[in-house]
Amino acid sequence: MATWIPESASRSAPAAFAAGRARVLATISREPVALAGLAMVAVFAAIALTVGFLPLRDPLQVSADRLAAPSAAFPFGTDALGRDLFSRVLFGARLSMEVAVLSVAAATAAGGLLGLVSGYLGGLVDLAVGRVMDVFFAFPAILLALGIVAALGPDTRNVVIAIAVVYTPIFMRVVRGPVLALKARDFVEAARAVGATRARIIFRHIVPNLLSTLIVQVSLALSWAVLTEGALSFLGLSAQPPAPSWGVMLNEGRQYLEFATHLAIFPGLAIMIAVLGFNLLGDGLRDALDPQRR
Repeated sequence: MATWIPESASRSAPAAFAAGRARVLATISREPVALAGLAMVAVFAAIALTVGFLPLRDPLQVSADRLAAPSAAFPFGTDALGRDLFSRVLFGARLSMEVAVLSVAAATAAGGLLGLVSGYLGGLVDLAVGRVMDVFFAFPAILLALGIVAALGPDTRNVVIAIAVVYTPIFMRVVRGPVLALKARDFVEAARAVGATRARIIFRHIVPNLLSTLIVQVSLALSWAVLTEGALSFLGLSAQPPAPSWGVMLNEGRQYLEFATHLAIFPGLAIMIAVLGFNLLGDGLRDALDPQRR
C-alpha cells in the first residue's frame, strides 16, 4: 500500500484527529463508491446492533413448515427443520459483525503497536519483529487461520483469535512504513529537540497522521474477516449448529440445492453484500485519500 504523509503532519493530536475526521467525511460525500459502501455497511451494522429488538421469530424455533418457499409469512422461506430463514439470516449478521469487529480490533491494536515500536526504534528491534512477522507471511492466510482454529478447537472465540493472528502482520507492515517516513520529519526532530519523550512523540505526533491509512486498512480487513468467518463456519470450525451463522446455513442448505435453492441463496447474498460493502468503502477511501488525486 502506498504511503503518504498528510499536510497536517505537524499538528497536535486533537487538531490532526479533527482535521482527519472532517477530511474523511468530506471524502465519503464526494466519492460514489465510498458512499455506496458506507450505505451497505451502515445497513449491515444497523441490523447487527438492533436484531435482538426486532419483532422476529426465534431463529432456533422449529415448526412443521419445513422447506417452505419464500412467502408473506416467511420472506426467505424455512429450512429443513421449519426454522424461519429470514430471522436466521438477520441474526447471522450479529454473529458475523461480532467476529469481524473483535478480530480486526485485536489485529489493529497488536499490529499497530508492533509497527509503531518496530518503525520508530529500528535496529535490532525492527529486525526481530520483521523476521517474526515473515514467519506468519510464509503461510497463506486462510490456511493459517484453518490451522489455528483446528489446533484450538471449533469455536467462535477461537475464530476471533485466528483472524486476529493472521491479520496482525499485515497491520504491522501497514503501520511500519509510514512511521519510518514520519520519524524523519522536521516536526518530530523539533519535538525531540525540546525534550519530548518517545511515547509523547509517537502518540501525539505520529499516530494522528496514521489514521487515514488505518481507516482504509480496517475497512478492507473487516470484509476479509466476514468472509473468513463464513468459510470456517461452513467447514464446521466456527459457530456450531443450530447457531444462526451464515456459513452454517450454507452448509445445511447445500444438500437441498435441487429443490430448495433459497436455503443457500439468502445466506450467500448476505455474505456477498457485507463483503462488497466493506470492499467498496475501503476502495473508495483509498482512492479518495490518494495524494495524487488531491
